[in-house]
Amino acid sequence: MRARILVVDDELSMREFLAILLDGEGYLVDQADSAEDALARLACEHYDLVLSDVSMPGLGGLELLSRIKTDAPDTAVLMITAFTTAEQAVEAMKLGAYDYIGKPFKVEEVKVLVRKALEKRSLVQENKRLQAEVQERFGFSGLIGKSKQMREVYDLIAKVADSMANVLITGESGTGKELAARAIHYNSPRKSAPFEAVNCGAIPDTLIESELFGHIKGAFTGATMDRPGLFEQAEGGTLFLDEIGEVPLQLQAKLLRVLQEREFRRVGGGGALRADVRIVAASNRNLEEQVREGTFREDLFYRLNVVEVRMPSLRERSEDIPLLIEHFYKKYAIWSGTGEIVAPDAMLALFNYPFPGNVRELENLVERCVVLGSRVIGFECLPPSVRNYHIPSAAPEEVSIPPEGMDLQGYLDGLERRILVQALERSGGVKKRAAALLGMTFRSFRYRLAKFGMEDD
Repeated sequence: MRARILVVDDELSMREFLAILLDGEGYLVDQADSAEDALARLACEHYDLVLSDVSMPGLGGLELLSRIKTDAPDTAVLMITAFTTAEQAVEAMKLGAYDYIGKPFKVEEVKVLVRKALEKRSLVQENKRLQAEVQERFGFSGLIGKSKQMREVYDLIAKVADSMANVLITGESGTGKELAARAIHYNSPRKSAPFEAVNCGAIPDTLIESELFGHIKGAFTGATMDRPGLFEQAEGGTLFLDEIGEVPLQLQAKLLRVLQEREFRRVGGGGALRADVRIVAASNRNLEEQVREGTFREDLFYRLNVVEVRMPSLRERSEDIPLLIEHFYKKYAIWSGTGEIVAPDAMLALFNYPFPGNVRELENLVERCVVLGSRVIGFECLPPSVRNYHIPSAAPEEVSIPPEGMDLQGYLDGLERRILVQALERSGGVKKRAAALLGMTFRSFRYRLAKFGMEDD
């Protein structure tokens, strides 16, 4: 896409010269004869770069620069003038100008500075886009769910993110403990620094100390060069210690020292290194029980457990299942966001299934259905273990019309009301889940509730 440039100068000859020059370089160029005219254009048009004279009647170039950086901070600005002074240059840079060109200038100088200013702006924009992408992935939106339990998790993460307090994330396997750790990091002042994660249970006891603290050349067989550990790699950021309960007792003492003294030593090294690292740990085991059994240090437990974030199991927040399915369906398939994703009988089975593998198991289930080519997740697509939790609907009672006749509409209304009540009871009063149980939209379900005066039940 061609960059858009606005040339601002009260001299017509200078404006036209710069416009011709920049147009020849492939840019889209507009002109303004005053700062006021430039501001009016900026109010309704987007420009990648403004090239402005400093000395103009009325509002001056520096005032224009200040306004641009307030109203359109992503727009790059180059200042140009015949009266170059050190004070003006310093002031322009303080106000946010990319550079300052003095007249008379060389054509190639203008070309190079314009190109560099646009390149820098492009890099800044790309960095913002990547940060937004990271935030989208690992901010609160990385944790999917609107249930009461998940809202409590979001609230707690928001409170602890800005602090330096150590956080212990607990919960069953597959509940999203690493996502919670990343959400803490990417909502904290350390979000631009590294986030390093390690599964302590996946590293042999003989190697985990080197993995965390690094080693020097010759520290042990195979140590052919100095190697920094995760504490050094996470400097200024966050270190996520997953499955902390698997760390051997001997290493727990060294971890405790790092938390207390904020320093550590590489394996085989003598000098202490500072550790400006925030620790977030996680475990799916009961650490308090391990403390009682003597397999986990009590003092380390209390150092880690300054704030506990407990991730609820999927069984505790089953009302989030439709939202999670929609999220994973978008992840693994092209989906427009309209229409039914899960057949009613399949949804009923999913609601009743206990999901021992939690969110991770549900994600695998959705991926399986997508791989099998299912546009809609039907009952036949579900694994046998899940299908076993489907509760068949009771056979309808036989209805006989009495000799005196019957009020058919009244009978049907009564039957419909009983079904609505049963759906609400089975869903724990969660209307969206009840609507899913009956295979209807939330709007249709609310309409039927209102029809029978049950909206506030």
